[in-house]
This record gives sequence, structure tokens and C-alpha cells, in this order.
Amino acid sequence: MLAAVVAIICACSAYELLYSVYSKDNVRIHIYAAFSAALIPIGAYFDLGALVFPAVLFVLMCLISVEAIIVFRTKRQIKFAHILITLFGGALIPMLLSCLVSLRIMQDGRLLVLLPVISAFSTDAGAYFTGVFFGRTRAFPLVSPKKTVEGYIGGLVAGTGAIVLYGVVLVYTTLHLVNLWALILFGAIGAVVSQLGDLVFSLVKREYDIKDYGRILPGHGGVLDRFDSMIFTAPAMYLLAVLIPIFVAI
Repeated sequence: MLAAVVAIICACSAYELLYSVYSKDNVRIHIYAAFSAALIPIGAYFDLGALVFPAVLFVLMCLISVEAIIVFRTKRQIKFAHILITLFGGALIPMLLSCLVSLRIMQDGRLLVLLPVISAFSTDAGAYFTGVFFGRTRAFPLVSPKKTVEGYIGGLVAGTGAIVLYGVVLVYTTLHLVNLWALILFGAIGAVVSQLGDLVFSLVKREYDIKDYGRILPGHGGVLDRFDSMIFTAPAMYLLAVLIPIFVAI
């Protein structure tokens, strides 16, 4: 179920990115990227990521290269930057989001998979409310005009605190003991990279003069607008979970 949801999110994100920053005439490219993006989390679910990712990347590269050769010197010309954008949306973003699936299939994955979700959304909420009530100093006005230094600090505190609180809940609702220091590290790193992800995709918006990546979520923009921070948080949490166990053996 999770793999199917992540596949849909990846496909929508790839399509939205290409549709927003790329020529809207080359619809086939958008379809190639969306279809490729959906395959990668499915491969992760079957523990075939090491095979599926390079295979999808290679096929997508071949398809986009053929298209670029066919339309060279025409009004639909595909520039080298467009090739990189296609690979970014159709392969790299899905690979990073597929870490959600990889977390889920780990031991205690049903508990671990909530880490990036809690981190991303609590950080976003903490940064927003802190910025609204206490924000004074603009952090990166040319990239994200409304974001403040105070908001980022609030996001860091909220993201870290939410992960620690989640650990406390686990102690009282499961048979697991948790490593508090590991949770603090998870929370702090998750909060930092979550806000970095938001900034990166805001940078793309500013460069291409985009308000929202899509309209599929009324009042919230597109799928990519909602999951931009998760693209950074999911792999961070996966790598940390592999390297530093949060559960202590009884």
C-alpha cells in the first residue's frame, strides 16, 4: 500500500516539475518521466532498488536522448538542461522518496517509517507558526521572501521535539526502549534537511517564476509543493536508521 502511494506521489511530482519548468509541448517527455518515477518505489518495495534504479535511469536517459536528437533545431528542441531536469524529476526525486519504502521494509519499519513524516510536517508547522508570531529577520528574501530566521529556529526546535516526543510515545505504547540521544540527532538533522528541501524547491520556483507546481490539492498547490521537504527528509532518516539504531535491545 505504501509503495503504491509513494509511486503515485513520485509520478505526480515528476509530471508537475517538468510541466512547470519545461516546454509544455513535449508531452511524451512528461509521460516518460512520470512512468519512470512510479517504477522506482515499486522496485524498492520488492528490494530490487539496486537493479531497478539504474535500469530506469538508463532507459529514461535513452528515451530523452532519442527525443532530443529527433527535435534538434526545431521549436521543440530539448536542451541539455531539460535532459537533466527530466532525469532529476523522473529518477532522482523518486529514488530519494523511495527511502520511505525502504524504511518500511526494515525491521520495525512500521515505526521507523513515521520518522520522516513526523519530522517534515512538525518542522514545517513549527517554522510557520514561529515565523507568523515572532518572525522579524528575513532569512533568504530572494529565495523565500516570507521565511524568517526565527521561523527556521522554531522549525528546528519543533522538529527535534516532535521526534523525541514520538520516542517517548513508543516507550509507553510498545515493548521498545529508545536511544534518546539518537532521537535528538534524528530530530535535529531531519529538521535541518527538511527546511533545506523547502528552500531548494522554492529556489526552482523563483528561477522559473512559478507560484505553485500544480493545482491537484486545492489551496495547497501541487503534490510537489506538499512533499518537497520530504524529498530530503526521507533519505536522511533512512541513512540515520541504518547507521544508528534508535531502539535499545532489552
